Amino acid sequence: MYFTGIIIAISTFLIIGFFHPIVIKAEYYWGTRLWWVFLCVGIVSIGAALFIENEIVSSLTGVFGASSLWGIGELLAQKKRVQKGWFPMNPKRKHEYEPLSADEPLCPVHHRRSKNAS
Repeated sequence: MYFTGIIIAISTFLIIGFFHPIVIKAEYYWGTRLWWVFLCVGIVSIGAALFIENEIVSSLTGVFGASSLWGIGELLAQKKRVQKGWFPMNPKRKHEYEPLSADEPLCPVHHRRSKNAS
């Protein structure tokens, strides 16, 4: 039997689950200022995956890098979740948050068209 696929699948699930609390804590303590750390870790991890011969380790290093890059968008979305009141706000950084309307999208690249635009 070959367990490579199962090992990669379970490990991918765990890596993604590992990033969820990291994004929440990073936004709480430092805001979105650490996006560049996620970027550097992602680029280095994906680059390293290209040179790792072992299939499982290479795959998981790539998944870790991709999850780190995905974490950038989640970090920006987490700030909006805090602004909406879905997650606790760091009282030391209260001045960094503006209230959002209930219909404000979480996606950091989503732009609503103005009512006057045709």
